[in-house]
Amino acid sequence: MKRKVASAAWLLLGYTVVVILWGGFVRATGSGAGCGSHWPLCNGEVIPRSPGIETLIELGHRLSSGLLGLFVVGFVLAVFRSFPRGHGARKGAVWTLFFIISESLLGAGLVTFEWVAGNDSVERVYVMAFHLINTFLLLGALTLTAWFASGGTALRSRPRPGLALLLAILAVLVVGASGAVTALGDTLLLREGIQPEDSPVAARLLASRLYHPSMAIVSFFLVAFVALKEKTFGRPLLILYGIQAALGGLNVYLQAPVWLQLVHLAVSDAIWILLVLVVATLLSTTPRPAESR
Repeated sequence: MKRKVASAAWLLLGYTVVVILWGGFVRATGSGAGCGSHWPLCNGEVIPRSPGIETLIELGHRLSSGLLGLFVVGFVLAVFRSFPRGHGARKGAVWTLFFIISESLLGAGLVTFEWVAGNDSVERVYVMAFHLINTFLLLGALTLTAWFASGGTALRSRPRPGLALLLAILAVLVVGASGAVTALGDTLLLREGIQPEDSPVAARLLASRLYHPSMAIVSFFLVAFVALKEKTFGRPLLILYGIQAALGGLNVYLQAPVWLQLVHLAVSDAIWILLVLVVATLLSTTPRPAESR
């Protein structure tokens, strides 16, 4: 039973990434207003009649997100049946449930307050950043749940690598949030056609465009310092980081086509998942006798 739960955890993690990418597709195509300001109904209906393409895209995301919520609830029940009290998989499952609920609330807020499509409010900028952070925390909780369910040992706090690990995690969260804001700027400027001279928010987003790659460079050195201490997940993490840098440059050159935005987001999710696994491995490794003394 434990093996089945562990396999289900990794499959659920993969499905969660798919749902996240679909959400990115909704934002990149400007389809967030496809169901109007109604939530959880779509344009006031359970099944909209004669829906347009934007409605189908948004409705598809809502259905996939709803299924994810049901899967998470069933998964949490399975984890509590299979693992004893105090087990790491149980704690991870509870946090996964917490973040899937907050993720749903953030999504509902975007729709209800109409912070979608061509909306260029300051509130939308902040919510998009928090949305990305919550998404990463959801992925992190689910990754740790899968890790513990697969036999990962308890994590221990260690003074020496602890600060470096924390800084690397915070750096990737900040870079991810800034990337979400940059992607929003691309949507407003390139897809919605909002000009900087007509929107103070769009002007600020354009002016702050260099912040994201600058923070990504700083983040790379922190992540590399941590990744070099763990080879199993550290090596692919560094390779992906290099690929991500190339994708970022290509994204700017091609003016952020939708397909490339989704690839960029997928690699971001993979980098975060690998970083969580690197941290889990380093904190769960049995210390050497000298370290114990």
